[in-house]
Amino acid sequence: MSWTRKLLRVNLSTGTCTAEDLNMEWAQKYLGSRGLATKYFIEETDPKVDPLSPDNKLIMSTGPLTGTCASTAGRYTVVTKGALTGAIACSNSGGFFGNELKNAGWDMIIFEGKAEKPVYLKLINEKAELVDASKYWGKSCWDTEEGLKADLQDPQARVASIGVSGEQGVKYACIVNDMDRAAGRSGVGTVMGSKNLKAVVLRGTRGVRVDDPIAFMDATNAGKAVLAENPVTGQGLPTYGTQVLMNVINEMGAMPTRNFRDVQFEGAANISGEKMHEVRADGTKNLVTNAACYGCTIACQRVSTVERTHYTVKDRPQYQGASGGLEYEAAWSLGSECGVDDIEALTFANFICNEQGYDPISFGATVGAAMELFEMGVLTLEHTGGIELKFGNAKALTDCAELVGKAEGFGGELGLGSARLCEKYGHPELSMSVKKQEFPAYDARGIQGMGLTYATSNRGACHLRSYTVSSEVLGIPEKTDPLETDGKAGLVMAFQDATAAVDSSGLCIFTTFAWSLEDIAPQVNAACEGDWTVESLLECGERIWNMERQYNLAAGFTGKDDTLPKRLLKDAAKTGPAKGKVSGLDKMLPEYYEIRGWDANGVPKAETLNRLGLS
Repeated sequence: MSWTRKLLRVNLSTGTCTAEDLNMEWAQKYLGSRGLATKYFIEETDPKVDPLSPDNKLIMSTGPLTGTCASTAGRYTVVTKGALTGAIACSNSGGFFGNELKNAGWDMIIFEGKAEKPVYLKLINEKAELVDASKYWGKSCWDTEEGLKADLQDPQARVASIGVSGEQGVKYACIVNDMDRAAGRSGVGTVMGSKNLKAVVLRGTRGVRVDDPIAFMDATNAGKAVLAENPVTGQGLPTYGTQVLMNVINEMGAMPTRNFRDVQFEGAANISGEKMHEVRADGTKNLVTNAACYGCTIACQRVSTVERTHYTVKDRPQYQGASGGLEYEAAWSLGSECGVDDIEALTFANFICNEQGYDPISFGATVGAAMELFEMGVLTLEHTGGIELKFGNAKALTDCAELVGKAEGFGGELGLGSARLCEKYGHPELSMSVKKQEFPAYDARGIQGMGLTYATSNRGACHLRSYTVSSEVLGIPEKTDPLETDGKAGLVMAFQDATAAVDSSGLCIFTTFAWSLEDIAPQVNAACEGDWTVESLLECGERIWNMERQYNLAAGFTGKDDTLPKRLLKDAAKTGPAKGKVSGLDKMLPEYYEIRGWDANGVPKAETLNRLGLS
């Protein structure tokens, strides 16, 4: 049980919605969500397919724990070939959409083809239909969600939609649900827009059954107690959210600043989690409250307002209310990466990312690269439409946010992402990316394991594929030296495999600040048919990782793509504990290939594939 055993296949070209039985043999090998959706995608899609072709597919998938009473069991994933990267894309989102899909009786939805005109999928329990979305085309995610709920006359309906950026082909457009939760990276929203699919609106009232209810309640209650007692999941994240890291990472000299030219930002305290709690001149705070996704007992989500006298919202009441606040990655990319320490400007820019549906990490990093090109004289006021694109210019940042949201003017250039933008203007070395996906908020010179994580990530540079920060910074599950390369290959592999299993279960990866697989395995085992142990979950994760790798190799990637920009390999950190350090990728990568059971070119060996049942 726990799986609904049903998937919905939506052919946008023919306008048909067809129910199918879930392949339970695959479910036993790939669990669900990320793993199972990727298996379906790879079996049905040519790895050489153009991401924006009707032949590309897009899959929304839940995990077996999604919709249950397990803590954080509200996650769903979107799997496709990424518009930003051309690699396998699997983007994970929280909120309430995943729970609603599962409670409607579906494990996943497979979208294929392309609609002749804009449509949205309306899914109420077992009843599915494609509906004309012309009146919503050109509208934001916020307006679309509010409009669809009104159309359905149900404020409890859940909506996942794209904004104008997804319609207009911004390469890092995302899919937004619940107004400010998002399947955020790799351009999954761009793929959705290419299919003329504006939104999915759904309502589910079927409930979710588990295999052994009593054992499941015991396991989930034990897990919740561990989360509550842990200082990170019980105190730090509820109080400060992921922004708890801003000052910590800055002090250790691993805060990428001004397009990774520096590793510390002098304005970090002004954009930190602590700053969000400070009383402003008008007597209010940036942080209104924290919030939680479905079933979550951590509640790390930020809800914020922009100070009403701030230039971004003055005389603009639509942006004066409370909405999704800054998380660490967004605060970094919009802030230190661009040299901007105006927290109100950052909060506004983050609102625009949510409203129009695009990834703040790739956006901020692309603006940072553009700022460096501008200061070099490569980009001029003529290129930018008069925007003084200098590091530290908050007005330039917020102007760019609005332009990218509508793909207008210089926003169309920024919408290419940093790799394409920098290549277009003759300086590809200034894109801080892997596989064309921009880095998140950790400098690989100050946290060595993250450099290997970025280089080997199947979906391009990403922290959520192997968050070695847990070990290298927070000492979870054990402390390792962030400046050393020894042992990091094994650490990265362990995090990658465990993360793939957690993602596939339907749980949030933030639980692993407190939980190990020893806490998760009993929950999966009680919910699902079969024998799920720590060992079987790790093997499942390893199988998923190698399957994704196979797809990327077939798509044209090679071991040469497992690298970092020269800036991180050649230019030493200038300040902080990492001063004088570069990334030691050259030492870590060969060891990583060896322990992965891959050859010297990064290709999985036959014996590895045979062992994992992938041959």
